[in-house]
Amino acid sequence: RIYFDNAATSYPKPEGVGEAMLKYIKDIGCNVNRSGYSEAYMAENTLYDTRQLLCDMFHGGDPKNVVFTSNVTTSLNIILKGLLKEGDHILTSSMEHNAVMRPLTQLSSKDITFDRIPSFCDATPDLLSLPSLLKKNTVAVVITHASNVCGSMTPLYEIGKFCKENNLYFIVDSAQTAGAFPIDIQDMNIDALAFTGHKSLLGPQGIGGFILKEHMVKIISPLISGGTGSISHTENIPDFMPDRFEPGTLNIPGIYGLNASLNYINKTGMENICNFELELTKAFLEGLTDNKKIIIYGKKDIIDRAPVVSIQVTDIDPAQLAYTLDSKYNIQTRVGLHCAPFAHKTLGSYPAGTVRFSFGHKNNLTEVKHCIKALEEISHGV
Repeated sequence: RIYFDNAATSYPKPEGVGEAMLKYIKDIGCNVNRSGYSEAYMAENTLYDTRQLLCDMFHGGDPKNVVFTSNVTTSLNIILKGLLKEGDHILTSSMEHNAVMRPLTQLSSKDITFDRIPSFCDATPDLLSLPSLLKKNTVAVVITHASNVCGSMTPLYEIGKFCKENNLYFIVDSAQTAGAFPIDIQDMNIDALAFTGHKSLLGPQGIGGFILKEHMVKIISPLISGGTGSISHTENIPDFMPDRFEPGTLNIPGIYGLNASLNYINKTGMENICNFELELTKAFLEGLTDNKKIIIYGKKDIIDRAPVVSIQVTDIDPAQLAYTLDSKYNIQTRVGLHCAPFAHKTLGSYPAGTVRFSFGHKNNLTEVKHCIKALEEISHGV
């Protein structure tokens, strides 16, 4: 099994992730914020430690402003729907995932409008167009750090600077980069960072979250409300963090798994993981360069890109290509529009979509070479 679908979810998970989840389920098993015995306090300590690890990784400030959700999509919905009001205008990119675009489209019924920042042919945003897109009612920029279709990365520092200069909130979708690329909330002027645990953070599915700067806490209205185990004498939503955005029972097994994966990343070194994944990406791109039947979308090198590559093969339907890779060569990819239709329109791969290869640090060069050979044989009808 050659797994090149790490942009969907990383696999295999590091040793220790599953073990940590099992230990919680077998030996602890209780809830947090609702119980007053030793196991509950142990679980609460692990939750706090995980918030601290995430704060340290992203330079987030106060760990109480780390909020756990089920995934980055939930996080973006909470942020966008809690922040934007009738009459607001927001800027986004032409490369966004539906985790951003569907909430924005849904909010358009409330007289909330958006414009897309145009992108160049390599899928990077045209920053010079930003001033012309500003309106009197523009309140924020929401943008992905790296395209889940082709891996091209967004210059967060420059956009964050623009947002600060124009008094705009800066919201970042870090689904494809958190855990593999450095993100500095303070230096990049990020007001709200949405993350997911199951991709480059190497944790399990079903755990994600967001990190807020302190001034955002009262500005964003909670999307979901309910019991938190705190101030139970009132039916009002808590105004303190993280309870303000964490109603109901959390995915504690998932947080235990995320805690283990964060410790693994810190021990292994984020830079080491990233460099290795990009080495595989470089080898893959170079191996396809001479094949005239293969179209590579986005960047053709590893400068400012994540380890995600989308291709089409001339005269072969992407779905057929993905099927052949799997059935004949045991290579697992993702095919289609990748929940980002406008990104494919931007790249020129709509409506057929692409076959996407996304590499993880558990892959190796032998697998990449096998894939290059497979594509050579398939594209030439061997």
